[in-house]
This record gives sequence, C-alpha cells and structure tokens, in this order.
Amino acid sequence: MRGTTWTRLALAGCGSAACLLVAAPLASAQTTSPAPVAPITLSPEESQQVCGDWVPKLQKRAENLQKRINGGPEVAGSVANLKARAQDQRAAGHNDRATKLDERATKRQGKVGELNAAKQKLDAFASAHCKPAAPAPTK
Repeated sequence: MRGTTWTRLALAGCGSAACLLVAAPLASAQTTSPAPVAPITLSPEESQQVCGDWVPKLQKRAENLQKRINGGPEVAGSVANLKARAQDQRAAGHNDRATKLDERATKRQGKVGELNAAKQKLDAFASAHCKPAAPAPTK
C-alpha cells in the first residue's frame, strides 16, 4: 500500500508541474507585446551572394510560376488546364471532382496578386540594395 500512495503522490506532483509548465507560457504570452524586429545587417560577401545569386533566382522562379499559372490548357498546373480538366470531369459525371478542380483554379488565380507583390518587393530590394557590378579597371 505504501508504494501505491507514493506513486499517487508522484503522479499528482508531476501532473501539477505539467499544468504549471503549460499554463505559465500561455499566461505570459497574453500579457506581452511582440518584440520589435531588428534590422538585418549583411557583410559585403553576404550582400554579394544575395544580390548575385538569390534575387535573380527568386525573380526567375516568380516569373516561371506566373507563366505557368497564366499558361494555356496544355500547360500542366495552369488555371486554364485546371478548368479544362474540371469540364472533362463534369462531362464524365464526376461533379465533386469538377468542383474541387474549379476551386483549385480559383485559388491558383488568386496567387497571381501575391506573385506580383513578391516580384515588386524583389525589384525594390534589388534597386535599393544591389548595385550593378563595377566595370573592370582598364590599363
């Protein structure tokens, strides 16, 4: 009987401690405001890598995604392709699948605005922080 009492007390203590560990961060999270975000500083090498590698890759990726979304019915993943597939499913009597494809097409069309905003941010970053390469000195 003695082991059972100690086991119960240990379980009750662990349960209380677990409740306190869970409840304490939740209570403190409600009363604090988010910390301000500090600016990011880059070394010249990191800046060169961002401007030379990452920004062009991200710009190309956004451009390719926009081409795919706006592509014709023959382009896999385009809005037109999804709508054509929905028509085929509807013609075959699969209305649930056609509805899902139409919803995907609508959602994908909504991504164009996000892509345009991302491209504008990338262009603004590139124009503000990426300087064109200096010409090599001539002898």
